[in-house]
Amino acid sequence: MPVAQRVKPKHPYIASLKSHCGGSPIIAGTKFPVRSVVFYVLRQGMTPEELVKEFSHLTLPQVYDALSYYYDNKEEIDRDLALKERTLKIKEASR
Repeated sequence: MPVAQRVKPKHPYIASLKSHCGGSPIIAGTKFPVRSVVFYVLRQGMTPEELVKEFSHLTLPQVYDALSYYYDNKEEIDRDLALKERTLKIKEASR
């Protein structure tokens, strides 16, 4: 009989929990959404090193895994980010 091998998760630092961020992917063990990593790094131009200095509870492996997850699930995260941006614009407009 072959011995069952454990398969290492493709993105070990990423989780999706209904209780956190509406089920959007987050960095495991935090409430920090993958979409926020994408926003800060890819849209605002922060380096991953700057991001972990600003958010000291994050590590570089977590940030790089979040970016890797983004590229593996680009359409999903782009939709999530666009929805969040629309929600924020609506809130700002109603003030």
